[in-house]
Amino acid sequence: MSHPLPEYADDMFCFATYNAAHVINRAYTPLLKPLGLTYPQYITLTLLWETDGQSVGQLAKQLMMESSTLTPLIKRLESLGHVSRHRGLRDERQVFVRLTQSGRELKHHAADITACMIAGTGMKIGDLQSLVFGLRKLTQNLVAAQDTKSK
Repeated sequence: MSHPLPEYADDMFCFATYNAAHVINRAYTPLLKPLGLTYPQYITLTLLWETDGQSVGQLAKQLMMESSTLTPLIKRLESLGHVSRHRGLRDERQVFVRLTQSGRELKHHAADITACMIAGTGMKIGDLQSLVFGLRKLTQNLVAAQDTKSK
């Protein structure tokens, strides 16, 4: 099945998602700066607010990062006092990340940050939900295609 190729970079979905990711990251910066957080740190904390005590491997999988890339980020969150790291009891190679009281308290800012980001999009909630659905489908399909090619 052939598909027409986009004529210009502006017509490519990858270019649009690349630009959107960078703009989203920059939009979070002034909201997170007063908290002393970067966007990758914030999304890592968000995952821990949902399920505390995850392994570095679990977090890396959800963030689609390598554990070796995530570890310095977690160490920085630990130095800020927001998380603690603990070796697994059954397997000492596993490292688990737990929120500290400081890390749990940061969650109180999440609703305001989310509201600012939603307002900044100028989009309706239904449109944003459709966008999230589409991006998840895009991600799942591309991961599945990569898995198929690597076998």
